[in-house]
Amino acid sequence: MSATPQQPPAKPGTILKVLSYNVHSCIGTDRKLDCARIAEVIASIAPDIIGLQELDVGRRRTGGADQVHVVASLLRMEFHFHAALHVAEERYGDAVLTALPMRFVKGAMLPSSGEQRGALWTEVTAGDQTVQVFNTHLGLRRRDRVSQMTTLLGPGWLGNPDNADKPRILIGDLNSIGRSASYRLVTKHLKDVQLEAPRRPQPTFPSRYPVMRLDHIFVSEGIEVLDAEVISTSLTRRASDHLPLLATIRL
Repeated sequence: MSATPQQPPAKPGTILKVLSYNVHSCIGTDRKLDCARIAEVIASIAPDIIGLQELDVGRRRTGGADQVHVVASLLRMEFHFHAALHVAEERYGDAVLTALPMRFVKGAMLPSSGEQRGALWTEVTAGDQTVQVFNTHLGLRRRDRVSQMTTLLGPGWLGNPDNADKPRILIGDLNSIGRSASYRLVTKHLKDVQLEAPRRPQPTFPSRYPVMRLDHIFVSEGIEVLDAEVISTSLTRRASDHLPLLATIRL
């Protein structure tokens, strides 16, 4: 009788699903304002860590709602929000959401000559490991994007000496395609999940007929990319003008 072949042991490490999603103030391509629809998209994907861009908080144009609170409540997640724009009671910016333990590290503005941009840094605990999670939305001007990415890669953010041996994830709408200067800057330090994954890279914008890869997730060395996928369904093509990007990684 031949011996039953043994299965190889499972690789150690924590597996996480990470999402980047520009939600366009929860206004869809059908011009419908619907925070619940954004939450429905995210719930259908079931990510562990989420970076959202273009959220309105208390803005008249979107009915004064606190969009990040609404979406996080529907998902039963905690969040940290950073406003890149803050005029009177109106705010507009980016957030990190998760059901995992999370602490706020930093939120600050990035150098901008056009529309003001910012970034958010949180630390998320998954099992017995922590990961540094950065979320941002870079500007429309080339000069701004280069300056903003240089700042993000510097000692105040991803390049902080305390982060040298820590897993890091950069999430965001970078308004940057693969041949852009800002994209080339970040790829000197971090890995593009779409290039590491077995699938062919897919564009994320505009959602109905995507032609540009503007939304990105980058990870540091030591994080294994298992998969990366742009989620294109009838729902995601309506919910926002960007498609969500999902990465499955192993810490």
